[in-house]
Amino acid sequence: MELNGKVALVTGAGSGIGKAAAVLFARAGASVGVLSRTDDEIRKTAEEITQAGGKAIPLVADVADDAAVKRAVERLAQEYGRLDIVFANAGINGVWAPIDELTPEEWDRTINTNLRGTYLTLHHAVPHLKKAGGGSILVTASINGTRVFSNAGATAYSCTKAAQVAMVKMLALELAKHRIRVNAICPGMIDTAIQDNTQSRNTEKAEEPAEYPKGEVPLTGGKAGSSDDVAELALFLASDRSKHITGTPVWIDGAESLLIG
Repeated sequence: MELNGKVALVTGAGSGIGKAAAVLFARAGASVGVLSRTDDEIRKTAEEITQAGGKAIPLVADVADDAAVKRAVERLAQEYGRLDIVFANAGINGVWAPIDELTPEEWDRTINTNLRGTYLTLHHAVPHLKKAGGGSILVTASINGTRVFSNAGATAYSCTKAAQVAMVKMLALELAKHRIRVNAICPGMIDTAIQDNTQSRNTEKAEEPAEYPKGEVPLTGGKAGSSDDVAELALFLASDRSKHITGTPVWIDGAESLLIG
């Protein structure tokens, strides 16, 4: 129960990494605000936690919506009286296409969800972390844009992931005096449904052939990591076990990015 007495906010908690982390945080003793833009999905996550004896409240918001994020954070803080851990995990792959075919609307949607969404989550949560006397912020970035640049057409997505890592490093210094740690989690191939939401269009036009075993993950012989694997890393970074770690991107990919970067 290493998070006993702590209050955590997890965005994108309706499925995949966010859900796995929310369930694990609750099992470790935290009261969790589980946030998603999909009402049915996020209520199922909250119910799963409470039925297992944990504490959770569902929060419905689009992370790109300033007023909605503010309401969600305020509701969580009022419900449990504090906020100690923020896992800014919500994100989309968006549209992958050659830069001259990617429309401004498609670019904006990816930037707004991934980067503006991260900013708004932290913008509204940080005052509560300061009030609590410290805490831990986690941001889900990616191997894309940080170690890997060979996924054709993924420019908008990769730019948001690179920017998230820069944000983490900037805020690690800015918030250190408030005893708030800020770290990035950079997953590789994980068994989530995010690929189902990827729209690829004419990416072969932007592709540069690479000499490597496609999709191979050296540590597991090509098998994807699991959401639970990432959740365990999130728990470590949220807990006092990582009390001297801040401003650090952690790649969790079974050495995939070292092979194909």
